[in-house]
Amino acid sequence: MPYLVSTLTTAVLFALLDNLWFRWSLPNLYRPEIGELLGPFRLGPAVAFYALYVIGIQIFAVRPALASGQWTSGLVWGALFGFFCYMTWNLTNYAVMKTWSLKVTLTDITWGTVATAVTAAVASALALKLAPAG
Repeated sequence: MPYLVSTLTTAVLFALLDNLWFRWSLPNLYRPEIGELLGPFRLGPAVAFYALYVIGIQIFAVRPALASGQWTSGLVWGALFGFFCYMTWNLTNYAVMKTWSLKVTLTDITWGTVATAVTAAVASALALKLAPAG
């Protein structure tokens, strides 16, 4: 039961946070900085990313938190998972794309770290409160 609660919480909360992020960042960050790279939105890859990222948050952040019984473990492991995932994406793009900016790189890494940490912490805390293991 804790994994069901945490998975649903993770999926809903991360999608909500990322939706709010894109509503702000698309016109204020991405279009001005890397607009020529942007194309039409593709639903299939977006759904695949969110499904896989939710699984990653569960494996690398929420599961350790549930095992330890501490939501703060979810916060720390979520921050690390988000940092490494977003850092890999952004630094690779910054290294090979002519128009990828340092501003986008640093802002997006920060966003991924914070959003994943918050999501994992909330999912872990809710799962521990509503469906304690044992």
